[in-house]
Amino acid sequence: MIRYSIKDLEKLTGIKAHTIRIWEKRYHLLEPARTLTNIRSYTDEDLRGLLNVSILYRFGLRISNIVRMTQEEISKTVVDITSSDSDYQHEVESLVLSMIEMDEQRFEKILSSAIIKLGFDNTITEILSQFLEKIGVLWQIGTITPAQEHFVSNLIRQKLILAIDGQHAAYTEASKTFLLFLPANEYHEMGLLYYHYLLKKGGHKVIYLGQNVPIMNLVDIASIKPVDFLFTSITSAMPGDDLQECLDHLSTLFPEKKILVGGYQFHQVFARLPFNIYLLNSAQEFVEFLEKV
Repeated sequence: MIRYSIKDLEKLTGIKAHTIRIWEKRYHLLEPARTLTNIRSYTDEDLRGLLNVSILYRFGLRISNIVRMTQEEISKTVVDITSSDSDYQHEVESLVLSMIEMDEQRFEKILSSAIIKLGFDNTITEILSQFLEKIGVLWQIGTITPAQEHFVSNLIRQKLILAIDGQHAAYTEASKTFLLFLPANEYHEMGLLYYHYLLKKGGHKVIYLGQNVPIMNLVDIASIKPVDFLFTSITSAMPGDDLQECLDHLSTLFPEKKILVGGYQFHQVFARLPFNIYLLNSAQEFVEFLEKV
């Protein structure tokens, strides 16, 4: 069984650990198990419940009223809110719940509704980018099962590929060529696909290699097709020494290229960036970078 710390719940719901403790004491909202050293431990059911409470609380319901609601009333109210309200955090949390429960119909409804209201680009930047960050946290703490990972990845992947295929950019002399890849043992492709979309939309050329690419293979590709930039993303847990070795190896192999990196691990593990490697902390930073290319 997956167990969460109170800090894990804080990261996933946005509710401060101090507030969670108060709600436990005052309203008996959660009843965590405790270790021999009195450290709280939570279950998947606790996470689902707190995510629902978080949605209602952000919508303006008082916690004292929420705790008096039945589970059926909470679920119905959450669905009503996320169907009509424009608060993106609600939609992000609803997508997380849909993923955990593997509710494809609800996931598709939330995502399709957002695309209709906001357009594809805004749905990605305002909703899916936050959702993918949450997935990074879930993966990091060992919460997502392979089934859940494939479930949500395939649903989003289909939409991203359709969006990429829909871009018919006319290349110009200003167009650059980007080599996109994930290093060995990295399989979290969603962010990379989104950057592929942004590049195609911006009129740039893309060589997309996808998941689990040994770094030495990049040399062969670059010798066949000249590239201006390399881009990679690292989400899976990686020891700091391994991450540093990966960056140093890339820099040494491509000393004359600019190498762009991003992903959840760069927020968790300190790494010294070689002279030709640039960290992008968000999709917005990537867009701003492209405007200057």
